[in-house]
Amino acid sequence: MSSRPTMTPAGTDFAALNLTPNLVRALRRHGISTPTPVQAAVIPDALAGRDILARARTGSGKTLAFGLPIVARLAGGRSHPKAPRALVVAPTRELAAQIRQAMEPIAQAAQLRVATVYGGTPYDAQIRRLREGVDVVIATPGRLDDLIRRGTCRLDAIEMTVLDEADHLCDLGFYPAVDALLRLTPASGQRLLLSATLDGDVDRLVRTHLREPVRHEIDPGDGVASTMDHHVLVVGHSGKREAATALLRANPRSIVFTRTRHGASALAKQLCAAGVGAVDLHGNLTQRVRERNLSRFKSGQASVVVATDIAARGIHVDHVGLVVHYDVPTAAKAYLHRSGRTARAGESGAVVTMTTPDFVDAVVRLQQVAGVAARHHDVRTAPQPMTVRALSDSGQPAPPIIQVARAGRPRRSTGRPSPGRSGRGDQRRRSRQYAGSRGR
Repeated sequence: MSSRPTMTPAGTDFAALNLTPNLVRALRRHGISTPTPVQAAVIPDALAGRDILARARTGSGKTLAFGLPIVARLAGGRSHPKAPRALVVAPTRELAAQIRQAMEPIAQAAQLRVATVYGGTPYDAQIRRLREGVDVVIATPGRLDDLIRRGTCRLDAIEMTVLDEADHLCDLGFYPAVDALLRLTPASGQRLLLSATLDGDVDRLVRTHLREPVRHEIDPGDGVASTMDHHVLVVGHSGKREAATALLRANPRSIVFTRTRHGASALAKQLCAAGVGAVDLHGNLTQRVRERNLSRFKSGQASVVVATDIAARGIHVDHVGLVVHYDVPTAAKAYLHRSGRTARAGESGAVVTMTTPDFVDAVVRLQQVAGVAARHHDVRTAPQPMTVRALSDSGQPAPPIIQVARAGRPRRSTGRPSPGRSGRGDQRRRSRQYAGSRGR
């Protein structure tokens, strides 16, 4: 396995990466003129036909890093019915949809057709698109496998295959399906694998399916952005919901993570009842509602999205200023994946982990494994409403991002710490004012 430099030379633009003038113009029309480091590193090797293994932080521009070489390779060719020429495999429906959104403008510039294939949506439209003939299919493994078994798609004409967020594919148990799909593509085809980690099943995929890949590591550290400020908010046993409401009211453009689907729906209802525009995002919702809720958050109609871990890698939205771990994740890897929804592409952001006194030690251990140093704030003992400030890139205070009032008396830590619990009393509450996710 060989390596390549991963720094972007000064003055580099897309034309210098040997992209066609047509693609360069298409990028400029959308305000994109300078490649990110991962794009500058990956695109030349991908255009040269090399297999690629790339590790890069979320928000680094990975979609165009593989999308532009796909379009460049397929331009001028023709796909036959049921036989796409490029395949992108993604772990979640939301990510598949966002990959298509990013690729569509450059694909149209080359007169290429792109289709998404994932569950939770009717088969008919996807089957019709495949029968008409598409150049690029962006798919989740389960639905693609189903369509292949139905005889409505085949992979013997695939020239390029991309596995995006391969580690998350494996975490979700998709290794057997992805392995089987790759075996259906021609062995001579070009393959690109992008992942935040390169061990375990990801390494098996690399050793089995990539040929002498060029390896690129962009920001190869532990995944913690230097522009991300971490906080632990210690709340009383009965004050968690009130503290979260105050926090999110003061910080629009936030993503909140809960442990369960039911917890996500309940918290979104409670926030809406308190006047905080919130939507939920989890596996119990239909795909139509998931897409609508995510669209409301992207457009600013909703200021907060409350999600389960299904969205930790599925939400790719710019300018998210705050991530809140309402329920503490069970592993450091999940903490980093969730937290990566903020401080994307060099922006500043903050991460707040909420916990009661009983679980503070467990939170500290989790963050140590994640390589995170967090500031602790005990709102139970705050003599007045407190403000926590994030740090900007220059280290200077940014505008306040946290303002929460004192709630309850301090309690001593007892018992063995165990992260990841929601207040059951909170989850039992319901509100008729909720307008988040039920399509009313």
